[in-house]
Amino acid sequence: MSKVGGDAGRRIPAWVEWVLTIAVGVGIALLVRAFVAEPFLIPSASMVPTIQEGDRVLGEKITYKGSSPQRGDVVTFVDPTDGSTTLIKRVVAVGGQTVDLRDGVVYVDDEALDEPYAHGKPSYPLDRYASALQGPIVYPYTVPEGCVWVMGDNRTNSLDSRYFGAVPISSVSSKACVIFWPPDDFATL
Repeated sequence: MSKVGGDAGRRIPAWVEWVLTIAVGVGIALLVRAFVAEPFLIPSASMVPTIQEGDRVLGEKITYKGSSPQRGDVVTFVDPTDGSTTLIKRVVAVGGQTVDLRDGVVYVDDEALDEPYAHGKPSYPLDRYASALQGPIVYPYTVPEGCVWVMGDNRTNSLDSRYFGAVPISSVSSKACVIFWPPDDFATL
C-alpha cells in the first residue's frame, strides 16, 4: 500500500507546529498593520465631539494608495512638528483651495462650510503658537498642491493646520474608518 505525502513515519513535533503557527500569525498581523489597517488610541480631545479622548480608531491604509484625501475625510498623519507622533484630524481643504477664517466660520473658496460635526468656533492661528513650521499663516490661505489643510473638530482645542500649516499628502498614513472601542462609542467615520 502506498502512502501519500512521502515519509509517513516522520512527523513534525507539536512544539514546532506551535512555533510555526504563531510565527505565521504574527507575520500576517504585521503585514495587515503595515499595509491594510492600523489601530490608533486617541490621546486628546482635539476631535470631540466626533471622537472622544481614549477612543480607539481603526485607520485603513488602502483608500489612499490610488486616490487622495477628500474634504471631510478624517485622516491620520505624521505630526509635522516632531515626525514621531501620529495625529488625527479632519481634512477641511485640499490642494488649490483657499481657506479663510472669518467670525468663527471656516470658508473654503469663499463658501462657508456646513460643519455639524465641529465643536466650538475656530479662531485665527493659535496666537501663542503662531505657526510652528511655516511662519505666520496669512488668511486667506491657498493650500499648496499635494497638501491638505486639516483641523480638529474641537476647533478651540486643537493644534492643527492653523499651527503647523498644510500637511503633505505623502504624510497621510490612513483614513480613519471606525471607532471600535469602547463599544458604547462604536461608530463609522
